[in-house]
Amino acid sequence: MSNNTGSGAEPPLGKRYEVPGGAMLLHRSGTGGPPVVFLAGGGMFGLYYWNVHDLVAEFTTSVLYDRLGTGWSDVVELPRSGTQVTDDLHELLRTAAVSGPYVLVGHSLGGLYARLYAKRFPGEVAGLVLLDPTHEDIVGYLPEEKARLLRNSSTEDLFSPEQLDAMRTAYRATFGRALAGWPAEIREPLLDQGFSRERYRQSLREPMNLPQLFGEVRDAGPDPDVPLIFVSAMGIDTFAEELLPPEARASLVESNQAKHRLYTDLTAALPQAKVRRLDDAGHSGLAWLRPDAVVQAIRDVSPR
Repeated sequence: MSNNTGSGAEPPLGKRYEVPGGAMLLHRSGTGGPPVVFLAGGGMFGLYYWNVHDLVAEFTTSVLYDRLGTGWSDVVELPRSGTQVTDDLHELLRTAAVSGPYVLVGHSLGGLYARLYAKRFPGEVAGLVLLDPTHEDIVGYLPEEKARLLRNSSTEDLFSPEQLDAMRTAYRATFGRALAGWPAEIREPLLDQGFSRERYRQSLREPMNLPQLFGEVRDAGPDPDVPLIFVSAMGIDTFAEELLPPEARASLVESNQAKHRLYTDLTAALPQAKVRRLDDAGHSGLAWLRPDAVVQAIRDVSPR
């Protein structure tokens, strides 16, 4: 199989499967059901959730994968529509013979994709765990300045090559500290791929069509009535504190409070939904710092 991943490096785990849009990486561990499928945050990819995946594989089948245009899946133009992304996952699971129904675990942008998948293929989803998820209604909860940025997001590249190089150097060092306890044979290829020049540029492009994605999710109809847990990260990622200017801290606290109000309101309207607040983890490092909370949420939405 050809390697069109933007680098010559082979993934440390997983196998590539052909779907209509290209080849996608999938890694599975464990046995039993329902299978748990992790949908990564925007610009991230499957192996960033390896620590939680490894714990889940102790009691059921656990699946990590890379969306097209990310990780070790084929390079495609980003951003892509939610319909494309969920069609890709649907076909990937079929091709890899991972039978549903599934528990979908979506982080950030992956939470938006997980809900869209559940709306489009409701018979294939047994439960949802949404880790600090992006949601189409967040615009109504944010301060106007931040809401305007979301409404007016552009698909144009925002940074020069020199700025991108400085950013990816800083973030690679930060992520390296966060994953310092991971096996080097997983951590180092993950960081090499994630912070290669092309993959890092692509990672910033993936969430650039949020207004269109919000429209797709709204148009797909109501959320299915399945067990659902919102995990709301209210802290600051301590491993990334040096990347957060002091003046940005108050803004982050305000945004955290806004999203928690949203999750609480959504929970009140969904019969099987709950919200769990974590004050000791931030948005990016939620799965790394509190894998126990993620695993417990997965257990709690899984059919007994």
